[in-house]
Amino acid sequence: MKPETQKTFFSRVYTIVRKIPRGKVATYGQIARAIGAPGAARTVGWAMRVCPEQVPWHRIINARGEISLRPATGYHEQRARLKAEGVHINRAGKIDLKKYGWKQI
Repeated sequence: MKPETQKTFFSRVYTIVRKIPRGKVATYGQIARAIGAPGAARTVGWAMRVCPEQVPWHRIINARGEISLRPATGYHEQRARLKAEGVHINRAGKIDLKKYGWKQI
C-alpha cells in the first residue's frame, strides 16, 4: 500500500473506531466493511497497532469474539479496559458478539 493510501485508509479506520461506544466491541472485519474495504481486516489490525492514543483500539476484537493480542503485546491491557467498560469475557476468553457487538455500522 502506498504511504498516502495507507494514511487515508488508517484515518478512515480511526474515524469509525472512535464511534464505537463504551461497552461495545466490533470486529476487524466489521470495520473493514464499514469503510468499504471488505477483505481488509488484517490491514485494520495494522492500523490498530499504530493508532493515536485517543482511538479506543481495545474495542476491536476478532470475528470469533476473542482478543487477538498475545499476553506480551497488550492482551491483559485490552482485557482490563473492556472489563472496566462492562464487557464480559467468559472463561474461554470469548466475548458475546450478540450482546456486546456494535450494530451501528
